[in-house]
Amino acid sequence: MTRIVPMPRVSAENATAWHAVVVASLASDLPDEPRPTSKQVHAQLTAGGLDSRRLLWLATETGGAVVGVAGLRLFASPGQDHLAELELHVAPERRRSGVGSQLLATAVLAAEAEQRRSLITAAAGGGPGEAFCTARGFRRVLTLDHLLLDVAQADDTEADIEHPGYELVGWTGTVPDELAEAFAAAKNAMNDMPTGDMDYGNQTWTADRVRAMAKVLADRGDLLLTTAALGKGEMAGYTELVIRAGETRRALQYDTAVVPAHRGHGLGLWVKAAMVRRLRAEHPGIVEIETDNAQDNTHMLAVNRRLGFGFHRRTHEYQLDLPTT
Repeated sequence: MTRIVPMPRVSAENATAWHAVVVASLASDLPDEPRPTSKQVHAQLTAGGLDSRRLLWLATETGGAVVGVAGLRLFASPGQDHLAELELHVAPERRRSGVGSQLLATAVLAAEAEQRRSLITAAAGGGPGEAFCTARGFRRVLTLDHLLLDVAQADDTEADIEHPGYELVGWTGTVPDELAEAFAAAKNAMNDMPTGDMDYGNQTWTADRVRAMAKVLADRGDLLLTTAALGKGEMAGYTELVIRAGETRRALQYDTAVVPAHRGHGLGLWVKAAMVRRLRAEHPGIVEIETDNAQDNTHMLAVNRRLGFGFHRRTHEYQLDLPTT
């Protein structure tokens, strides 16, 4: 018999059990991908999120063995407070036994109680999550291509190209105070990124909010690197990389954006090439960068391919539309 148990507090024992399920699930669905460490999972479960909170559940069998986990992220910022995001994993040997359905039903009820109209989740392309979502009323709303860059082989020559009127700046962690307002304004350029048919909403960035985002990552032990282009009295574009706590090989691409008034000058390629060069110099042990792009984001896909990114795998985003009152 399987019980769904809420986890209002994360004990070391619960975090260890959660990590074991996630690792087993990913090993089955994405066998070539690196596994999260136990410290990374514990940090994800315990560190506060940006303008959001999490509800967590364990699926346990008689005797206490944990065979499934689910987390529901409830967005709280205006423009996204209609949205909930689901992470769900079931131990491979307990799939097709109703564990996933029980966890999903619990999460849906919680999302409805929180007056959410949209529940989103991700499924690996070609994996069992696709059939699971389709059978339970989710619809596919976005396809993301994950790309991988061999840092040693990357073409960073664009970093040498002069862009009259612009200069490169960079920082680690929290944005310097003198750039905070300009950075927040540039971050708002991400609101026109392709999101397919997803009911994603909009985010509004302020100086305090970009500082809060950096704190979330620092609390997890992650390292945030930012390279930006300044010009004409504002921040024209930027790119971010994150090296997760304990990571020894792969960096993750976070945002890259160019403010609309500065597009068409190659600034996106410029800041990304400069970031590759910076990564080589400051973190030589990191040998690859993973990014993902919506398939219809043709401009950023072209930028990434110019740098040397190659196709790695595919993820589909699914959405369940919830009844509202």
